[in-house]
Amino acid sequence: MSIDYLEKILNAQVYDVAVETPLDVAPGLSEVSGNTVLIKREDTQPVFSFKLRGAYNKIAGLSPERVRHGVICASAGNHAQGVALAAAKIGCRAVVVMPTTTPAIKVDAVRSRGGEVVLAGESFDEACAHALELEKAERLSFVHPFDDPEVIAGQGTIGMEILRQHPRPIHAVFCCVGGGGLISGVAAYVKRLRPGIRVIGVEAADADAMTRSLAAGRRVRLKQVGLFADGAAVKYVGEETFRLCRQYVDEMLRVDTDAICAAIKDVFEDTRAVLEPAGALAIAGAKEYARQHRLRGKTLVAVASGANINFDRLRFVAERAEVGERREAVLAVTLPERPGSYKQFVTLIGKRNITEFNYRYNDPREARVFVGVQVASRAESLKLVELLRRNGYPTLDLTDDEMAKLHLRHLVGGHAPRVDHEIVYRFEFPERPGALMHFLSQMSSGWNISLFHYRNHGADYGRVLVGMQVPPSEKGEFKAFLKNLGYVHWNETGNAAYRLFLGGQKTEDRGSEDRGQKTEDRSV
Repeated sequence: MSIDYLEKILNAQVYDVAVETPLDVAPGLSEVSGNTVLIKREDTQPVFSFKLRGAYNKIAGLSPERVRHGVICASAGNHAQGVALAAAKIGCRAVVVMPTTTPAIKVDAVRSRGGEVVLAGESFDEACAHALELEKAERLSFVHPFDDPEVIAGQGTIGMEILRQHPRPIHAVFCCVGGGGLISGVAAYVKRLRPGIRVIGVEAADADAMTRSLAAGRRVRLKQVGLFADGAAVKYVGEETFRLCRQYVDEMLRVDTDAICAAIKDVFEDTRAVLEPAGALAIAGAKEYARQHRLRGKTLVAVASGANINFDRLRFVAERAEVGERREAVLAVTLPERPGSYKQFVTLIGKRNITEFNYRYNDPREARVFVGVQVASRAESLKLVELLRRNGYPTLDLTDDEMAKLHLRHLVGGHAPRVDHEIVYRFEFPERPGALMHFLSQMSSGWNISLFHYRNHGADYGRVLVGMQVPPSEKGEFKAFLKNLGYVHWNETGNAAYRLFLGGQKTEDRGSEDRGQKTEDRSV
């Protein structure tokens, strides 16, 4: 017997606990893409995720006997919070099995809503298997996170709200895809009433079970999934969701981690809301779709599906967002190891902002520098690479190199083979264009830079570590340089950590008489 999802969605019980979320215009995203981008704000639900809709619709439909025994679910977090809140509203026990990799914020949120948390397995599939065992042992009712008609119908109320809130033409609706419950419900409703609207699913590139399944014409089980977008990290999509996606979904898109981080930043700039990675998938997909198809003047709706993000993940998101927006070029540049070469290099960079600069002396002939440069587009970064190469600076573009972005940038350094008269200072540079050029212009042309480490972290002042080879006879000149420079500084030449991990085989003049002194002149 076929299921009438239109009827199920129209009769879904969700609004006892869920709210009708706003459909907001994203002005920044709209301007950049040349389209009207609307964000369906499911991050404003009481549990900061759409999952509450399906969970409550399922539990509200259980018989009184089943309610007495209680419910159980397996979830990476958002469905778990929905089940816990829904069960509390109805007044029944809720056992929640979560993967051991689940962020603490989601575990704590489930417990705070009265859910009994059981941590088992490293993925959703392993947690689900354990939950099914407990279901039988304790006679609980299993609330599937996606592969259940009642859950799908609950999520489908999002599609109902979108069409009611925006009766004018819509080119496409974008939904994140994990197991497929959200997009199945939205597509089932949208395609029944306005079949001309394209429904497009978006997956993380390293968790693309639905994309592969639709391409193969059968459900494909992934051996492993990436966990950055943990809310959509599903190895095996649902049977019913797969059927509905085959019937209604027009297209699937895959986006990488950098694109997801860029989308999180985009939504923050437009709404001041911070989405979780899975919650930003649809926005990343809408951006990519508009770029691929060169869309202009269309209306695109993206479902912001969740905002349960660990605070400590924000550092990584900020680090990768600039690359994801193609606003940062990450380069390996070879400079001749001679005084003045840095100044010439910075001159070629021009007015572009240097976001990172890592270097440690290693070769008497060549200096290999890991550098980040702010650019307006990918095309500009390619032009910059060509400019550097034309001027005799061999350059390797590392913008798409995962190892470089994840690890190499933190490993540039080590002991130099021989660095005479090296002194090491920590500086606070004013975070503005020209600060580095001012430093290099004030320096004596005879002092070689043997170490340089800087990364823009968005503060008012850039924290910079610099090693310079300054002969003892020029100590007075060096002190004058520090005074004229005007940057706050600390002498770290005697620092034990520097000696252990960075010090050259021969270092002289450790500047013990002014070690640890701090200059407070912030005027430059």
